[in-house]
Amino acid sequence: MNHVLMNILAQAAADNDQTVHAMKLIGAGLAMGLGGIGPGIGLGIGTMGAVQAIGRNPDAEGPVRTMAILGLGFAEAVAIYALVVSLVIIFVA
Repeated sequence: MNHVLMNILAQAAADNDQTVHAMKLIGAGLAMGLGGIGPGIGLGIGTMGAVQAIGRNPDAEGPVRTMAILGLGFAEAVAIYALVVSLVIIFVA
């Protein structure tokens, strides 16, 4: 009877470890997926605005390009933060 109970407890502990690992992977996937939606939309809208501005006023290409690169870099940083959070969830948590 004691061995049966120990086997059941060992199996439950193994299942719990697998569940925790699976939940970590799901959390990391959600962090990356949801953290990438906003920057992806922002990058698309920002690039669209820069291309339209340059198309309407080609002489302003230099300042528009500078501001676009700066703004798109900030938007991309948010996606990189999401990547870091997902890696922390997988390897540290």
